[in-house]
Amino acid sequence: MKLDSDITNQLKVKYESIDQDLEVHLEGLLHSKPISYWDYIQTDVLLNLQKPRTDFPDEMVFIMYHQISELLFKMILSEIEQVAKNEIDDLDTEIFTEKIMRISRYFDVLTSSFSIMKDGMDIEQYNQFRTTLTPASGFQSAQYRKVEFASTELINLIDKRFRDSIDRNSSYENAFEHLYWQAAGKDFETGKKTYTLSAFEERYKDEFIAFTKFYYTNNLWSKYKELPKVSQENKSLIKAMRHYDYTVNVKWVKAHYNTANHYLNIGGKTAEATGGSEWVKYMHPKYQKRIFFPDLWTAQEIEDWGTNI
Repeated sequence: MKLDSDITNQLKVKYESIDQDLEVHLEGLLHSKPISYWDYIQTDVLLNLQKPRTDFPDEMVFIMYHQISELLFKMILSEIEQVAKNEIDDLDTEIFTEKIMRISRYFDVLTSSFSIMKDGMDIEQYNQFRTTLTPASGFQSAQYRKVEFASTELINLIDKRFRDSIDRNSSYENAFEHLYWQAAGKDFETGKKTYTLSAFEERYKDEFIAFTKFYYTNNLWSKYKELPKVSQENKSLIKAMRHYDYTVNVKWVKAHYNTANHYLNIGGKTAEATGGSEWVKYMHPKYQKRIFFPDLWTAQEIEDWGTNI
């Protein structure tokens, strides 16, 4: 195949723009190895990331399932970031709708995938290897917390008990102390926190606060409300946003709840979560009524949130 002169000229311009010699880079191609699937995907690295703590084979299912979930969270955050960093003049209805639907598809996969956990592990094995996971907890997924921060205004993530009374102009520190997932490891009367929550905050709190400062006005809900009125009334966009909201805050969390209930509610006796949380009220969508885009739902739909599934 003859090297196209136009391509050669484009390459020359490209490397000259960064003060590089094209011929040196072309010579480098003589010595470089061809790319392979396993090198590009880093297959060997990926397949050696599983480090079970027991010899129970179903622990591998548990580990890999959560690793896959974290990869999907990363894909979701990448899509949201593209919306967040886009100037509103460049963010037309079609682009916004497409991004929301991409994100929704990832969560559709996450929701349906819970059958892998619910029906794919031996109950006896799970309830033995899970004791070695204490005090780790699924609520310590930093990426999922970022998905929430990037999706809606901070007020919509405040614990329902304080949502109406907290100052909407409250400091990030104060708002952080009243986020709904604090209930998974905090006694609001005494302020005492579990080790699980304290360790999570020690690792991620500063990062979360910096993250929320950017997404305070760049989250999906805020971006939507900045669109022209005609765009906000677009039926396809509204449908996409409602689908995303309901999938994340009802279908996905309910699937998570049902999976936990399958393993932890045996014979009418509810086991404590590895992180020590009161997982039933923490996880079931009807208690917290987390809604990313509240104005897109009727009062009755909000009242019935999480009760009809």
